Amino acid sequence: MNARILVIDDEEAIRFTFERFLKTEGHSVATAVSCSEAWTRINETSFDLIFADIILDDGTGVDLLREIRGRGLSCPVIMITGNPSIETAAESVRLGAFDYIPKPINQEALLHATHTALKYKAVHDEKERYRTNIEAIFRSVRDAIITVDGDLVVIEINEAAMTLCGLSRDHIGKSFSPPSDLCRERLVEIFEEAIKSGEPVEVDHIECQPDHRARKVISVRTYPLLGLQGLASGAVMVLRDDTHVADLERELKEHRQFHRIVGKSEPMQKVYALISALAGVQTTVLITGESGTGKELVAEALHRAGDRSHKPLVKVNCSSLPESLLESELFGHVKGAFTGAIRDNVGRFQKADGGTIFLDEVGDISPMIQLKLLRVLEERQFERVGNSTPLKVDVRLIAATNRNLLEKVGLGELREDLYYRLKVVEIRLPPLRDRREDIPLLVDHFRDAFNVKFKKGIEAVSSDVLKAFLRYPWPGNVRELQHTMEHAFVLCSHNIITFDHLPPDFPSTPGIEHGSPGETQAVDSRAIVEALNKTAWNKAKAARLLGMDRVTLYRKIKKYNLTEATPP
Repeated sequence: MNARILVIDDEEAIRFTFERFLKTEGHSVATAVSCSEAWTRINETSFDLIFADIILDDGTGVDLLREIRGRGLSCPVIMITGNPSIETAAESVRLGAFDYIPKPINQEALLHATHTALKYKAVHDEKERYRTNIEAIFRSVRDAIITVDGDLVVIEINEAAMTLCGLSRDHIGKSFSPPSDLCRERLVEIFEEAIKSGEPVEVDHIECQPDHRARKVISVRTYPLLGLQGLASGAVMVLRDDTHVADLERELKEHRQFHRIVGKSEPMQKVYALISALAGVQTTVLITGESGTGKELVAEALHRAGDRSHKPLVKVNCSSLPESLLESELFGHVKGAFTGAIRDNVGRFQKADGGTIFLDEVGDISPMIQLKLLRVLEERQFERVGNSTPLKVDVRLIAATNRNLLEKVGLGELREDLYYRLKVVEIRLPPLRDRREDIPLLVDHFRDAFNVKFKKGIEAVSSDVLKAFLRYPWPGNVRELQHTMEHAFVLCSHNIITFDHLPPDFPSTPGIEHGSPGETQAVDSRAIVEALNKTAWNKAKAARLLGMDRVTLYRKIKKYNLTEATPP
């Protein structure tokens, strides 16, 4: 090492001796005879090593040493003394001297001390570079970083941690205790788990509220700091603010689910838009669609999203009651109105006053009920059976049918004026076969619900079952899918639903469409990507979810050219 060395001594012979011995080793040597001259040299040049005599004309080497350390200069200082003693050495070392060398100067001792000091300087500079680089990384990383020792005493934190967690430099050297009561215990548990297990700990979506500010959602990655013997001597925690991601996920979920209606397809987005537009409007709505498409759920969504949500929602299935009972059920009756009428009865319209009444299968009502219903819609009043006194009522009417009402008008089975009063606005629900992309969402929705109901931990349906679900025409629509999933849950004792758990007639049901090879690949690759995303691309876990072995999964990933960037 060719070093820059400063020798400070008021004896010319000593300066000459140092200069000759050190230059022989290839070092660059500067000299000074006093403290003032030494400071001039130090201010002009950065030295790798300084030799300083303890006794100088205008001060002492100890004063120089104290000032050098006070300025934070990193070069080692070796004291020169003509009268070495334990007291002198102890004082010098206490003040930060690297070593001391006695007079007269011995070449071997001088060169040995020089070599040792410069080696120490090189190691110290390297450590300082690492420290500076780490500090630069700490400052530049946007994620919050916190390091603790084995006793959970904070070693270091970066600016992002101060911002995200409400910490400050005052927390360094103290037990880890973030200000937020909401996440403090959880973060301490994660640190303790990483240190105890010696393994990384990853936790997503922890709620945190530092300093009573707005709540945040954070993801935590914690890694143990391992010593030479492989034991954890502390841990480093990286916290990422995922609030924006959580908000996007929530927004995406809202697009996939509206109230209790599940679906992200374009037809369902149009339904959601109609419900939102009609929620605050008191107009009559007619919901049409095949059986099992979710007409009752749409009626509930219209009621809950509107101004009448705090008032009753009264439901009536018009096809389940004969005319005489339906009239009494809708409009009520007085005592003695007919045989068996032993007391007054409040009808459904009166119960729904101020709220919403939902008439399901409205196309099945008789002409007499149609006339009374028309009067309620036009005049907002009705008469109870056996009583001619009109009753005023304020209700919003939502009707539903799986029949073609216009066809019934043509056949004379439905009053035309009632038809147009009911169909002020129509919400037409698509059959499940016209929104097949919603089937995986519905499967997950029912899986979550039945896991709670049956207290099971079923993780998925097999890829073959999902392909069959996507091809099947579902004549019973969402209700049929729900019953099929419930049947499978009753029989399934594993974590994957397979064909063995489906209703006996399902695999052989006529009408299952056999998709083209391109459609089959699209379905298969979509199921694989969804399974991989659910397991953070852990292929072993994804293979178990899909009900296939890992080799098959690897082959399909390669075949379909799937990557983590592949959209679901």
